[in-house]
Amino acid sequence: MKVGLISLGCPKNLVDSENMLGIIRENNFEITPDPALADVIIVNTCGFIGDAKEESIQTVLEMAQHKKSGCCKSLILAGCLGERYADDLFAELPEVDAITGAHAWGDIDKVIRRSLTGERFIVRPQEAVLYDKAPRILTTPQHTAYLKIAEGCDNACSYCVIPQIRGPYKSRDMRSVLSEAAALTANGVKELVLVAQDVTRYGEDIYGKLMLPELLDGLCAVDGVEWVRLMYAYPQYMTDELLDTIARQAKICKYLDIPLQHASTAVLERMNRPDSKEGINALLQKIRAKIPGICLRTTFIVGFPGESEDEYEELKEFIMQQRFDRMGIFSYSQEEGTLAAEMPQVDEEIKEQRYHELMAIQAGIAEEVNISLEGGEVAVIVESIEEGDGNVLAMGRSYREAPDIDGVIYLENIGSACVGDIVKAKVLQGFTYDLAAEVL
Repeated sequence: MKVGLISLGCPKNLVDSENMLGIIRENNFEITPDPALADVIIVNTCGFIGDAKEESIQTVLEMAQHKKSGCCKSLILAGCLGERYADDLFAELPEVDAITGAHAWGDIDKVIRRSLTGERFIVRPQEAVLYDKAPRILTTPQHTAYLKIAEGCDNACSYCVIPQIRGPYKSRDMRSVLSEAAALTANGVKELVLVAQDVTRYGEDIYGKLMLPELLDGLCAVDGVEWVRLMYAYPQYMTDELLDTIARQAKICKYLDIPLQHASTAVLERMNRPDSKEGINALLQKIRAKIPGICLRTTFIVGFPGESEDEYEELKEFIMQQRFDRMGIFSYSQEEGTLAAEMPQVDEEIKEQRYHELMAIQAGIAEEVNISLEGGEVAVIVESIEEGDGNVLAMGRSYREAPDIDGVIYLENIGSACVGDIVKAKVLQGFTYDLAAEVL
């Protein structure tokens, strides 16, 4: 019996998919990357915003075609979209044999077997499942792995459905995280990318205090760990202790992904976020002072309900002043069941115009930042090496580039280096999102 799995959405969802693959293999199913050959197809969906929901539905419908033209006997819709809209999807997608929620991945073997009996059903456990001793098959390059340290969220931003989908914040036991890190590095992983809905809040729920600094110290002591990278670090919990730990530990990438979402205090209040423009400015100044060379990435939402022209201009001026190394922009997505969905909405054309203007501004900033790196030396982890027509095309990343999110470094003179090696390179040229460098 062959099983194929397609994973959509964020790295946190990808970790769920990798654990499902591990369970599938442990239960003696054969895993195939070709859905045309699969007896069972699982689509692990995203249900966060409009575009992600559309992609998930489209992918499910595409996979349903294999029930007519391929080997597929069972189609399973898993993950966040199933958690959020299970009953509606069950009625509207008769092609789907089973729908499972975000916390059902641990029972995927039972779901597969049950779906093959011809029964149609929904499985949505209420309790979040954490990753203690779960088998896992990495789908990332062997030298890099995502390490999920918590599930759910308590932040209650007015635009966000994550607490409804994933439940309250729930940290993993530190021993469990360190044990998984040791297992990953024993299999060749060099870079651990820490993910959660909010990594900075780690430990507060089970230890009574913020424990990310202690966890980072523990991870840096694990044999084989060379890089530790933090994603989704909320400004509210960015303590001096955490910043000092990042500055002190050589293995921690001097890279922070801080989702700020806006720079107008009035908009932040409507978003139900505890930050203010003054507080954010002070935090960014402190981070740059404590961690020289820090690469800062952030995300902003344009067109949030009620966003006036003055509030938008305030955001634009903030972006031009702060000059973030990396920045993502999202047009606000009106999500039912959130407080923001009931607020006065901004016209779609205005949202689109603001999105493109800010992306153009950031493109110019990013290119200037990358040009300023020319002539400098960086440590680069080699991601891929391809040979053809007498040429070698090699690509990698430095501490400044998170996998699958930021740009890449094109490498010349790769020599005898292999994929997964960390090499020294001199930056030759900076572009808008990528760099060209020569291995030294």
